[in-house]
Amino acid sequence: MVGESQLQAKRPVSAALAGPYGHPFHPILVTVPIGAWVTSLVFDIASHAVSRPGFLTQASEWLIAVGVIGALPAAMVGFLHLSALPRATPAFRTALVHMTLNLLVTAAYVVNFLWRHGDHTDGGSVGTGRLVLSALSVAVLGVSGFLGGKLAYRYGVRVADESTQAEGYTPGRRPGRSRSRS
Repeated sequence: MVGESQLQAKRPVSAALAGPYGHPFHPILVTVPIGAWVTSLVFDIASHAVSRPGFLTQASEWLIAVGVIGALPAAMVGFLHLSALPRATPAFRTALVHMTLNLLVTAAYVVNFLWRHGDHTDGGSVGTGRLVLSALSVAVLGVSGFLGGKLAYRYGVRVADESTQAEGYTPGRRPGRSRSRS
């Protein structure tokens, strides 16, 4: 049986800001920082494998900046989802850890960007400390992503309620059609 707190967690606080029912904006927004930061790590590693790595070092720096900027709207929408969760529940605690890890990763990338800013002009590869910071940040991001998946796929945060989901498993039904034909 679906409780009121479960239904609350699946409904948007504001459809205009968080996305319509069953189609939250947060999962699509997080692709920007994830993609930018993972690619910056690839460029960091590649900067140690080419003869003139300056372009990779510079590109990595700017990908970090793109990721930080992209993390801002993702975090704002994610906070809206968090605010819809009932307190003192496993879903809320998981969401708090997810948010905390993401804020730590974003802060680490701000530090990483400031540490690198303007350093690419020598044309050298990314320094070992910066590379390690990026690798650790991506690892923590992976843990946070696992928790985000748990929120959506195990706890059903911001996805359709069970009766709506059941429509996809009723034999002979076409998607989007109601059960009664008037």
